[in-house]
Amino acid sequence: MSEVFAIFLRLGLTSFGGPVAHLAYFRTAFVTRRRWLDEDRYAAIVAFCQFLPGPASSQVAMALGGMRAGTAGLIAAFIAFTLPSVLLMALFALFLNQLGDAAHAPWVHGLKLAAVAIVAQALWLMAKSLTPDWQRRALAVGAGLLALFVPGALGQIGVIVAGGVLGAALLQAGDAPRATTRMPRHAPLLLVLFFAVLLLLPLLAFVHRDLALFEIFYRTGALVFGGGHVVLPLLKEALVVPGWVGEGDFLAGYGAAQAMPGPVFSFAAFLGMKIAGWPGAALCLFAIYLPSLLLVAGGWPLWQAVAHRPALRAALLGVNAAVVGLLAAALYDPVITAAVFTPADAGIALLALGLLLFLRAPSWAVVAFCALAASLVAVLLH
Repeated sequence: MSEVFAIFLRLGLTSFGGPVAHLAYFRTAFVTRRRWLDEDRYAAIVAFCQFLPGPASSQVAMALGGMRAGTAGLIAAFIAFTLPSVLLMALFALFLNQLGDAAHAPWVHGLKLAAVAIVAQALWLMAKSLTPDWQRRALAVGAGLLALFVPGALGQIGVIVAGGVLGAALLQAGDAPRATTRMPRHAPLLLVLFFAVLLLLPLLAFVHRDLALFEIFYRTGALVFGGGHVVLPLLKEALVVPGWVGEGDFLAGYGAAQAMPGPVFSFAAFLGMKIAGWPGAALCLFAIYLPSLLLVAGGWPLWQAVAHRPALRAALLGVNAAVVGLLAAALYDPVITAAVFTPADAGIALLALGLLLFLRAPSWAVVAFCALAASLVAVLLH
């Protein structure tokens, strides 16, 4: 467990660029460098987490930690990956007036350019491995186009479902050995608990202010599909309109979250700190992540118990190809569209990609290079 905690703490400190970039960091750390799992199994975990509501990159971290060290590893991966951004966002809430607006600083823009290079590298390497024939390449292209033309959670879920259906119909996969690990008895109970809490909390929210706050964040974590950015309109409606948080503070905190390493859902710590100090930060953070903890701990073992069947394996080949298409669509929007505005931006991103692909530079060095290059360009142009 200590190994899992140490690795994910390092990732939590250095994983800039949002959820898509996080998946690229994880792939480098666990598929390429440490070989905890192969490309197919990693893509299967990513595809499984794409089905779930909540923060996909955090859920992938939980699944990887659980695969390595059981339930303790799952919790250790979650805490370690989330802790740095949580502390930074909570401190930002405390010192908001003194810090000012750092979200539009040139070095922050450089972090976005680093994400372009990191995601592009992951796309290239995953495509080579997961789309080796024309059928799967065609699936990936179709998935990418569907994700672009039907954005948001609906498109993402549709891409995964379509990939699985077409994979089962068009592709062939042999049988595989059954999972050698016994499915935990508590797994189905965790899924029941997920739905029970979701249904019961609205009935109890009027009892106490803390329960009302817990219900808002649990409902958000349980029903949000499409990643961290989808949280913005839902939490704004639930917190700003009733007066839990002022609109100015809300938008400042969300802007700062884009500059932090780790998951965007750590925005919950900022909001909780503004509402009720450190206890509020802990309450809101636990509430928004509890659905993911229950779904990953309960759902992933159930999936593994049936994933050896040939039909499901063929479907998974299609899903893996669809994940490549999803990554390609995400590389364009929002990664490129939110970062590359000028020829200088494109040049920095291409240089960073070259460092990754040809010089095999570590991700943290590429992030530092992009932040420095963007800052220098800003100074030269102004």
